[in-house]
Amino acid sequence: MENDIAISVKNLHKSFKLPTERAWGLKQAIFNRLKGVKGYKEQKVLNGISFDIHRNEFVGIIGRNGSGKSTLLKTLAKIYFPEKGSIDVNGNLIPFIELGVGFNYELSGRENIYLNGALLGFSNKEMDTMYDEIVDFAELRDFMDQKLKNYSSGMQVRLAFSIAIRAKGDILLLDEVLAVGDAAFQQKCNNYFAEIKGKQTVILVTHSMENVRKYCTRAILIENGKIALDDSPEKVAKAYENLWK
Repeated sequence: MENDIAISVKNLHKSFKLPTERAWGLKQAIFNRLKGVKGYKEQKVLNGISFDIHRNEFVGIIGRNGSGKSTLLKTLAKIYFPEKGSIDVNGNLIPFIELGVGFNYELSGRENIYLNGALLGFSNKEMDTMYDEIVDFAELRDFMDQKLKNYSSGMQVRLAFSIAIRAKGDILLLDEVLAVGDAAFQQKCNNYFAEIKGKQTVILVTHSMENVRKYCTRAILIENGKIALDDSPEKVAKAYENLWK
């Protein structure tokens, strides 16, 4: 893989098996098999996706609900694994996809920072260097020794989001997270994304064309599991908006 390419995706395919008929017992299962009834149907979600993302690009992944964009992001994050195709990642990838993944609510905020860091592949020593920056961005220093189960939902979001964006990763994966926390924290996040535009590799799944136009240096429109358009943020945003006309 070329040194300036952060992620290379080639011919990616992903599908899910959706139950259609439940077999009540072994006899029914055998009967269904003899009739050729599988008990599920296959839903193809990604159908031959290919693209490269270069270092320091801020790429928006957009599409209608069910188009496959979130599945693509989870496949990049290795939450899902493709049936076919390849993903090559050049660097340390930090996902922020689902709130609470990697959290232990019986542990303190401090302990959860180190737990998340370990899950992301960082040593305790590396997390020591990131800790203050994470806590200060989340604005939760007075609460770090409290158990996470005593945090409000807004505090949990702020902590999780701060770990994702302030951990020293090469590639940041984000799924619809620019509206986290209260208005003041949202503005802080907006300022951060404006600051890192063109300086860090970011992949953002979003329905907000305002954010695509504001932050992204490139955008990809996914439709029916395929790339419909890969172009400038303005052209892709307009193509997405035209889907509703």
